Amino acid sequence: MCREKTDWEKAMEFHGHVCLGLAFGYRAAKAGMDLIEAKRAPDEEVVVIAETDNCGVDAVQVVTGCTMGKGNLIFKDYGKNAYTFVCRDTGKAVRIVVTPNEQSFPEEFVTLRDRWRRGELTPEDQEKMKKLQLKVVSDILQAPQDELLQVQESKVDLPDKARIFNSVPCARCGEMVMEPRARVRDGKFVCIPCSESYSSRISG
Repeated sequence: MCREKTDWEKAMEFHGHVCLGLAFGYRAAKAGMDLIEAKRAPDEEVVVIAETDNCGVDAVQVVTGCTMGKGNLIFKDYGKNAYTFVCRDTGKAVRIVVTPNEQSFPEEFVTLRDRWRRGELTPEDQEKMKKLQLKVVSDILQAPQDELLQVQESKVDLPDKARIFNSVPCARCGEMVMEPRARVRDGKFVCIPCSESYSSRISG
């Protein structure tokens, strides 16, 4: 019999590779779902507000079931490694900030990572870094929660559930655009890209 993949295995498969960011997002998602006492959302039962677009968001999607397509993954481009998890049914909400202690990482890994960011690694160095990274990821997955995450109670005004809007053709490019996103130029609907490139004419 084939065994069911773990959430971590599913996250790795979805993301495509193993990395620290994925592991941090996974730990945040598992903690968040436990704290709001929710199960993976088949629809919009759970809402996540992500303050980053880094690798961790992929793990959050896998664990929570929240996605952009369903409208229950909300992205705020704050550049913070933080996520807010909300259960619609109960109103429970927590904000979790990833706060790793990088001083606990192997010194050799930190050195190699810094050199990698500068594009200085040899192929041998890259292999060494991959092996060390697997060790660091394993440590992240097993570390006590309070060493990785800062949990804050939160109150969130949730947006309405996702709606399906009518689409209208753009008068310039002809492509269909969601009605609320359309702009009006010379009394006609146009899409945002065409609206931004619209050149006004002055009639004499």
